[in-house]
Amino acid sequence: MAEDILQFAREVIQAEAAAVGAMVGAINDSFERAVRLVLECRGSVLTSGVGKAGHVARKLSATFASTGTPSHFLSAADAVHGDLGSIRKGDVVLILSASGESDEILRLLSLVKKLSHPVIGVTTSASNGLGRGADIVLSMGKIEEACPLGLAPSASTTAMMALGDALALSVMKLRNFSAEDFAVFHPAGQIGRKLIRVREAMTFRLGENLPVASDQLTVGQVLHEMSSIKRRSGAVILTDGARKLSGIFSDGDLRRLLTDNDGSALDRPIKSVMTRSPKRVKESALASEAMAIMRQYRIDELPVVDDEDRPVGLIDVQDLVILRMLDVDSGG
Repeated sequence: MAEDILQFAREVIQAEAAAVGAMVGAINDSFERAVRLVLECRGSVLTSGVGKAGHVARKLSATFASTGTPSHFLSAADAVHGDLGSIRKGDVVLILSASGESDEILRLLSLVKKLSHPVIGVTTSASNGLGRGADIVLSMGKIEEACPLGLAPSASTTAMMALGDALALSVMKLRNFSAEDFAVFHPAGQIGRKLIRVREAMTFRLGENLPVASDQLTVGQVLHEMSSIKRRSGAVILTDGARKLSGIFSDGDLRRLLTDNDGSALDRPIKSVMTRSPKRVKESALASEAMAIMRQYRIDELPVVDDEDRPVGLIDVQDLVILRMLDVDSGG
């Protein structure tokens, strides 16, 4: 019994995988026309479907919206009760239906065509109702459902999802949609945090509160200069005569110096006790890169430099904690 059901589950996955693989055949001239139509759309892409195809349509709309193409879902059932007013000039309507013959779908198709909006149909055949009425048809071909009764939408909706993603992501690629663009639409959650740049995450900045001093000073002179900064970090950045990064001196370095010294610690040249050629990161790097460096080398502060290796900031472990990129107890 157990082995029978496990084998059936494997067959379901294999059937759905085969349905997705078959969608390669749908990437043709019609697909290219659909991509161009969406890319050139001056309004929004409205997606619609009924039942399980409707759920796919909702997901596809979200994918369009998050990758630079304005989009929202239009309920085929609600369209005839006022929601048709959400369609505006310049909009493209994308309708998903395996059978292409649902009453709600055909009614919506008729109304949209009367309003002269271009329609992309995703269905199993160009000869069904949706296929005949759509301006562009993405034909999936005949798909055998994975359902043991051959009835519940399963392989067909999986294939529909894959073909819809291919459309949305092809448009995304042609838009040259960047990681920075993606971050704008995903400011919250783990995705947004992964795309934050160091320049956005760091709170210590040159000209504001950056603890930076010349490496020609003594330890005491450096500490005196830093006393005027209201918010202190756990380290001071040191620079050479060309104002390039030469070292870093942390609170831990100071404690060890005071503990091991004979009383003349503050008179020692900072250059003799600083950490030379410290790890650093560019301000254009991802904050996740800074996090990786801090974890690998178990450091709490990381100088941020420009292309000339001149300090422009300092990213602190607490900056990453605030962004929830690093747990307080992770040993950064």
